[in-house]
Amino acid sequence: MDKTGSYSQRIINAITENGNRLTPARQVIVETLVASNGHITADGLADQVRQTAPQVGRMTVYRTLDLLCELGQIRPIFQGTGAAHYVLLPEGSHHHLICIRCHRVIEFTHCTASDMAQALAAEHNFLVQSHLLEVHGLCTACQD
Repeated sequence: MDKTGSYSQRIINAITENGNRLTPARQVIVETLVASNGHITADGLADQVRQTAPQVGRMTVYRTLDLLCELGQIRPIFQGTGAAHYVLLPEGSHHHLICIRCHRVIEFTHCTASDMAQALAAEHNFLVQSHLLEVHGLCTACQD
């Protein structure tokens, strides 16, 4: 199974293992979300879903996104553009550098925030499930 298919399956397993039904609409929403690599608004996802499954309503997409947030599979992020964008958490974390001028988003994978999160967890008797790191500043183009 390819990386996209295995991640879709992981999300589907999270849905069913937590006592939720896997409807055909939820399945197509998950597959479309994973295929988009996240970073998509609810309306953008609804539009993409309707291209392959026109019977799936916008509210079903919104409710499924809410469920996936509850299950810790995705997180909403706000990049100064109005609507929330949803990001996938395939490794339990997601990281961005966000330009405060042009709103460019630079993703990065190497992150030492996990060490910090674990230290904070130990200090506060907290069980970390995931983390989302956003660092705001100026990209190279906007520094000039």
